[in-house]
Amino acid sequence: MAATVTPACRPHPAGMPAAEIRERFLRFFERHGHTIVPSSSLVPKDDPTLLFTNAGMVQFKDVFTGKEKVPYKRATTAQKCMRAGGKHNDLENVGKTARHHTFFEMLGNFSFGDYFKREAIHFAWTFLTEELGLPRERLWATIFRDDDEAFGLWQEVTGIPAERIVRLGEKDNFWAMGDTGPCGPCSEIVYDRGEEFRCDAEVCGIGACDCDRWLEIWNLVFMQFNRDESGRLEPLPRPSIDTGMGLERIASVMQGVGSNFDTDLFRPLLRAVEDLTGRPYDGGEAGFPFRVIADHARACTFLIADGVLPSNEGRGHVLRRILRRAVRFGRILGLEEPFLYRLVDTVGEVMGDAYPEVRQRADYVRRVIRGEEERFFRTLDQGMAILAEVIERARQRGDGLIHGEEAFVLYDTYGFPLDLTEDAAEEAGLRVDREGFERAMAVQRQRARAAREVEEGWDPGSPLARALADEPATEFTGYERLEDEGTVRLLVRRDEPADRADAGEEVGVILDRTPFYAERGGQVGDTGWLETPRARLEVLDTQPLPGGRILHKARVVEGAVQVGDRVRARVDAARRAAIMRNHTATHLLHAALKRVLGDHVNQAGSLVAPDRLRFDFTHFEAPTAGQLRAIEDEINQQILRGIPVRWYWTSLEEALEAGALALFGEKYGNEVRVVQIGDYSLELCGGTHVVSTSDIGLFKFTAEGSVAAGVRRVEAVTGWGSLEYLRRQEAVLDRLAGTLRVPVDDLPARLEALVESHRELERQLRQLRSRLARQAADGLLEAAPQLAGVRVIAGELPVDDAEVLRETADYLRQRAGEAAVLLGARAGGRALLVAAVTPGAQERGLHAGRLVGEVARRLGGGGGGRPDLAQAGGRDPGRLPEALEQGRRLWMEQLAGGTTGAGPS
Repeated sequence: MAATVTPACRPHPAGMPAAEIRERFLRFFERHGHTIVPSSSLVPKDDPTLLFTNAGMVQFKDVFTGKEKVPYKRATTAQKCMRAGGKHNDLENVGKTARHHTFFEMLGNFSFGDYFKREAIHFAWTFLTEELGLPRERLWATIFRDDDEAFGLWQEVTGIPAERIVRLGEKDNFWAMGDTGPCGPCSEIVYDRGEEFRCDAEVCGIGACDCDRWLEIWNLVFMQFNRDESGRLEPLPRPSIDTGMGLERIASVMQGVGSNFDTDLFRPLLRAVEDLTGRPYDGGEAGFPFRVIADHARACTFLIADGVLPSNEGRGHVLRRILRRAVRFGRILGLEEPFLYRLVDTVGEVMGDAYPEVRQRADYVRRVIRGEEERFFRTLDQGMAILAEVIERARQRGDGLIHGEEAFVLYDTYGFPLDLTEDAAEEAGLRVDREGFERAMAVQRQRARAAREVEEGWDPGSPLARALADEPATEFTGYERLEDEGTVRLLVRRDEPADRADAGEEVGVILDRTPFYAERGGQVGDTGWLETPRARLEVLDTQPLPGGRILHKARVVEGAVQVGDRVRARVDAARRAAIMRNHTATHLLHAALKRVLGDHVNQAGSLVAPDRLRFDFTHFEAPTAGQLRAIEDEINQQILRGIPVRWYWTSLEEALEAGALALFGEKYGNEVRVVQIGDYSLELCGGTHVVSTSDIGLFKFTAEGSVAAGVRRVEAVTGWGSLEYLRRQEAVLDRLAGTLRVPVDDLPARLEALVESHRELERQLRQLRSRLARQAADGLLEAAPQLAGVRVIAGELPVDDAEVLRETADYLRQRAGEAAVLLGARAGGRALLVAAVTPGAQERGLHAGRLVGEVARRLGGGGGGRPDLAQAGGRDPGRLPEALEQGRRLWMEQLAGGTTGAGPS
C-alpha cells in the first residue's frame, strides 16, 4: 500500500479555509452573471441511469439536452457528489492516495448556449490567479489532441506558453454524456506542486505518470457536438460549458498541504478518530484506517441525510458497504463497539454551514448509523472467527489464495462482505479468488432465477411465448366499467396454445379487450366470470403477460369455449370494491407515514388484496405505538373528510413537476396515470381506486414488523375487513375472559399475575438445572487429567439449555486454575458444544473457537468464537461422546507437543 505522505508543499500565503474558497467561487461567478443554484441531492432526480449525483452537471442534464427550460443561461454551484458504486467507483483507493474520496464537493460554472471556450478559460484563469492568487508559472493546461482552437485560446487569453499546454487523447480529454448525445473536448488545469513531489519514473510529466506532483484541479468541458448512433459528430447549434473543480483538491493547494486529508475539511474528523481510539494519526501508511473512517463518515452522513438507508441493493447497498468498511477499519484501530455515529456531529461542524441538512437531520443520521453498526458488529463477531479459520487453511495450503467458494460461504451464510474478506486477506499476505466468488454468486442467481420462473409459471422459450409473438396487447377497460364484451384470441392449456376447452378443464383465456385488472403494482388480479352463448367460465385469477397481454386463469363450469368466441366478461364487483378500498388506503398510508415519521419514508413494496393490505417502507427503527396510533388517526381523518379521488393521464415529466411520487426502480412510459387525493396525496399509479375516501370506511393496523435492515412492514384492513378484524379480536377477549373466569376489563391484571408466577417457576427450575450441572461438572473436574500445567476437562452434561452450559463452563474455568474446558449437551434433537480456555492455556496455544469448530464438524454442524470462549452445535447428538473425546485428545496432543499455534485447523 502506498503511503499518502509526500513532502510538505510550499505553504501558500493565504492558507485559505475551504469554506472561504467555496464562498469566493460562488460569489466570483455571481458577479459575472451566473445564478447560484443550490446543490441537488446525492440521489439524482428522475435519472435511473445513475446511482448517485457524481458531478455538478447532473442536475442540469435535461437543461443541456433541451428537455428542461430554466430562467437563466449561466449557473454556478457547489455540488455534493458521490463516487462509489457503479461505473464511477473510487472506494478502493480511498485513504491510499492523497486525493481519492467517496463523497466530495465539486465547484462548477455552467453556460447553457451562452458563452463558450474563450470565456470559460478566461473565468477559470482569472479566478485561480487573481481571486486565489495562485502563481501563474505553476499552472499547466491539457487539451484534446485535435482541439487547435483551445490550444490557441489558452495562449491568447492567459499568456500561458505553448510548452505548458499538453495534448492528450480521447480517454483523458474528451467528455460524453453517454454513447450518444451531447459531447465534446475538455481542457484540464493542472497545478505543479514542485520538484519535491516528483515520482521515480524516468519521465515525470503530465500524461506520462500519475504522481502527486501534477494535480488536476479543474476540468473545463466544451460541449460542442452531438454524437449519433453511427458515431458521427454533428456540431450543436448552441454549444455549452460544464466545468468542475474539486474543493478538496484546491483546498490542499491553498492550504499548502500534500494531501486532501491534511486540509481543514478532514483534520477535525481525523482528530475525532484520534480521540475515539486514543491513537495519534500518522499521515503515512499507518494512518490509512484513519483516512478511510474520516472519508466514510462524511459519505454516510450525507447519504443518509439525503434519504438513503442501508439495504442489500442499489444505493442502500453502497451505503451499507461504505459504512461497514469504516467499521472494519475501526476494528483495526481497536474500536470494539459502535463509533461511527459519534462522528456525525463533527461532519456537521465542518460542513453544516454550507449544507444545513447534515445538522438538521443529525439525530436521525446518528440513529440510522448506530443501528447499522450494531447489526454489523454482531455479524463481524461471527464472521471474523470463521474468516480466521479460512485464512489459516489458506496458509496451510500454501497457495496464497482464499478460494472463491470459501469467500462466498462467508458472504452468503454469515453476511460477511467480499471487500472485507479481501481487505483481511491482503493484510494476511493472501488474495481472494474473485472469479471463483463470482462463479458461486452466478450459480446462486441462476438457482434464484429458475425458482422465480417456476413460481411465476412463465418460460420465455415455451410454446405459449411463441404463440404470443404476434398477438397484440389486450385493451384494458376496467377503469371505466366492470363488464365488457370481447373476443377470445388465444386459449392456453398447460402452457401451450389450445383451440378449445371443455367443462371441468382449467384454461388460460386471452381476450382482445377486458375489464379484468391483471396483477401488478402490488394489486392482486381480478376474479369473476366469462360467459358465451355456449359456455360459462369462472375466472380464478388475472395475470399480466409480456407485451401488454392479459391472461384470465379460468375454469370451464359449463359448456365449451373456443378461439374466436364472443365473451361477456364480468368482474366480481364486491371483491374489486374491497381491493379498491385497500389500494386507495395505501396511498393515504404512504402520505401519512411521511407526515408522521419523516420525508425519508418511501414505499419499498406492497400487496393490495381484497381482505387486507400490506405496505413496506424505508425507516430505520420500529415506529412507536404512539406513532402508529397517530398514523392511523391521520388516515381515518382523511377518510372521514370524504376527499374525492381523481385520476388522469399526463406526461411523466409533467407528473413529476407536479410533485407526484414515483417508485425508484419502477419503469414508467412517457405517458403515466396519476392518482390524486385532494391536496393530501399525488402518486403515479396504474391501479384501481374508490371515488371518495369515505368509501374506505375504516382503516385499522393489524401488524407491524421488520422486513430487512432499514425496511419496515405494516399490514392493515379497511371497510368490512375492519369490522371482521374487530369481531375476531372481541371473540378472543371473550374466550380468554371465559377461560380465566374474569370480566374482560380484568384480563390485564389477571394475565400479569399469571406471567409473574410463571417467571418465578422458570427461575426456580433454572437454579435447579444449574445445581445439577455443577454437580456433574465437579465430577468431570475430579477426573480431568493435567498436562503442562493445564487441566483438560471434557464431558457431557445432563442439561438442555445452552446458557446453563456456558455458565457451567465458566464455573469450571474459575475453579480449575489453568484449564481448557469442552462441554456438550443434547437439546431438541441437536448437540450443543461450549469451549472455554483460561489465559494460561491460551499462552500454551489453545484456542476455544478453532477447537469447537473442528469438533462440531463431526456432529454435522459448525460454530466458532473467541480464543477464550466459543460455542457450536450439530445435527447428530448421537456422536456427541466421540466428538468430545476428539476435542479432549486434540488439546492433550497440543499440550504434549508444546505447540505454539492457535489450535487445530
